Amino acid sequence: MRHGRQRRSHASLFAVQLLAIAAVVVLVSVVSVAAVAVTQLSGSVQASTVHLEHINGASAPPGIDAITGGVNLLLVGTDTRTGQGGAFASRDQLAGSSGAGNNDVTILLHIAQNHRSAMVVSFPRDLILNLPPCPSPRGGFYPASSDMMLNSTLSRGGLACPVLTIEKLTGITIPYAASISFDGVAAMSDAVGGVAVCVANSIDDPYTGLTLSAGVHTIQGAVALAFVRTRHGVGDGSDLGRISNQQVFLSALARTIESEGVLKNPIQLYGLASAATQNMQLSDSLARLDTLVGIALALKGIPLQNIVMIQYPTTSSPLFPNRVVPVAFADAAVNKALINDLAVSLTGTTGRGAVVETTPTAGATPTPVAVPTAGNPNGSTATSPSPAPTVGAPVAVTALPASVTGQTAQEQTCSKGNGR
Repeated sequence: MRHGRQRRSHASLFAVQLLAIAAVVVLVSVVSVAAVAVTQLSGSVQASTVHLEHINGASAPPGIDAITGGVNLLLVGTDTRTGQGGAFASRDQLAGSSGAGNNDVTILLHIAQNHRSAMVVSFPRDLILNLPPCPSPRGGFYPASSDMMLNSTLSRGGLACPVLTIEKLTGITIPYAASISFDGVAAMSDAVGGVAVCVANSIDDPYTGLTLSAGVHTIQGAVALAFVRTRHGVGDGSDLGRISNQQVFLSALARTIESEGVLKNPIQLYGLASAATQNMQLSDSLARLDTLVGIALALKGIPLQNIVMIQYPTTSSPLFPNRVVPVAFADAAVNKALINDLAVSLTGTTGRGAVVETTPTAGATPTPVAVPTAGNPNGSTATSPSPAPTVGAPVAVTALPASVTGQTAQEQTCSKGNGR
């Protein structure tokens, strides 16, 4: 089933992490650019913040130590054309989405209290929910509303509204939030020199103009943006397929950062930080560099295999065509893991838009052999359960239901294109 036609979308899950790690390097670097970089980055961060009215007491850690305890951070991708220029400068494009725009990408980053595991939860844009009261830009609050799409929350009440909505859905508190624009995705991929993604079947999407043959492609700039935007070119053409395709890109980005020495290159890190601050809006709880540093240091010690990326479990809505609603049993398991700070493993598939890479690229870490699933209507490929966290002493791991799809950041997956 196709879940709604989306005109534009994007995702850059690791943007805040990259900005934070860049700040760490800038703060401790002995290179001559350090003083200038701190001044410029600090000014950029302070100039693009938004207040989350419902959050009080979200404090920064002292100095540049890892933040104490866990972290819940919501990253949304806005489809606004305002200020994007180029192809998004025409009257027709601006009519499609302007101002705050819609949050066509909504991703929660949960770092465990012990800093040994993390969950990354993607929420479908077409998810039908009952919305809580949200702050109005004109003052006061919009009343609670029933049966609304998740992607309407950003334009409804600014960055605080998707935060409040996901808090109500999951039962957790989210003190940190950020939004990123179209240009941010392209700029981040440029800053790392491109991201190598695997395509299992060719992709041909006339809506985004993306054409990729089967194989491994290093993509950046406008091509990277088209890759994370594409819906018609992957899986079954649904937004759910696009989420798993975005996870292919995000895991590849994470491996690129770890393997290519990006974290040890102050100039490249500063480029990442600049790309992020120029294209993001941060909650004021993230406005201090030492807060960003603290989050970065908490993330830095988590191995990629301990970062589990999932799609929030949904099923087709019985009342609204081409829309989805939460799956009662599976969503309760995800919420329980978040509330109780549990490390998780996956027992389900990689999702509609991705398959496990069975032939690793040169120099890549071997990945589990794909295990076909009988009767899977989406033709996805099941993986072995995700490896348990391995840092320090053994960690108790909770297996999520098979209906929860996703992958770890370490798993090498390929986009399931619409071609051969």
